[in-house]
Amino acid sequence: MIIVSRQQVDQKRKRHHKLDKRMQKLKRSSGLFIAPSFLGVLAFFFLPFLVVIFYSLVDNPISMNFVFLDNFVSVIKNAAFRTAVHNTVVFSAIAVPLAVVLSLLLAVVLEAKLPFRSQFRTFFLSPMMVPVASIVLIWQVLFHYNGAVNDILGVFGVEKIDWLKSGYSIIVIVILFLWKNLGYNMILFMAALASIPRDLLEVARLENATSLQTFFYIKIRYLSSTFLFVTIMSLISSFKIFREIYLLTTDYPYDSIYMLQHFMNNKFKSLDYQTLSAAAILMSLVMVVIIGLLFAVENHFGKDVEG
Repeated sequence: MIIVSRQQVDQKRKRHHKLDKRMQKLKRSSGLFIAPSFLGVLAFFFLPFLVVIFYSLVDNPISMNFVFLDNFVSVIKNAAFRTAVHNTVVFSAIAVPLAVVLSLLLAVVLEAKLPFRSQFRTFFLSPMMVPVASIVLIWQVLFHYNGAVNDILGVFGVEKIDWLKSGYSIIVIVILFLWKNLGYNMILFMAALASIPRDLLEVARLENATSLQTFFYIKIRYLSSTFLFVTIMSLISSFKIFREIYLLTTDYPYDSIYMLQHFMNNKFKSLDYQTLSAAAILMSLVMVVIIGLLFAVENHFGKDVEG
């Protein structure tokens, strides 16, 4: 009996040894699968960013004389850069909160069993299927000096407004941004609302909690991670609005819609790489700080739900 048990032990050890070898092989093979992605990040993100840092510290890419922080000081003193930063901050401060709040309200409204709910959802998602060039064409037809909006206003005796070359231009761009992004954000919030445990909502109903109490004390707490994601995506989208503004107004738009991307695009065209690099690093640092603060807020308000 003792000999048999030893044989069994030896067999188990051999099986464990074989399993260990297989696990090691799997780990090595998984490393091979990850390697292309790692090399892609290294080649197309990390190394170019190192080049940008280097360019920001030299006078130009040809002579490569080290100037330390002179390029950053020059960028900060640049009037066009300050104008672009101001306009970008104003636009993001208006457009991003509106995009988050309005999409949440739409999600809450469409969560109810309303007639034509699927048609409304399709209506708000349709801008995602429209190419940028078509969006620009629609906005030109609507907000051109001789466009449809001025024609409608003319019926009521209102004088024509040059929407894209006046103080109203920022309003037009905010409406364009909301029209493009509300549908996507709304779907994210609807998915998050659907994932809230029904038991909690039923308990709240049995405890005679009002709809507002249920919304603020239960639903909002469970939406914290979605709030974070939607806010970050809306913030990124607010920086990408440059494409539409550029196609609508070319290189130098009206002052109130001259964004950071216009500044960088013009510096790139003039081959001013050192200024472009310094501005890009400053912009990246600000984005890292903002996203870090958003994560801190989400962690504070969402930790009790996750726990």
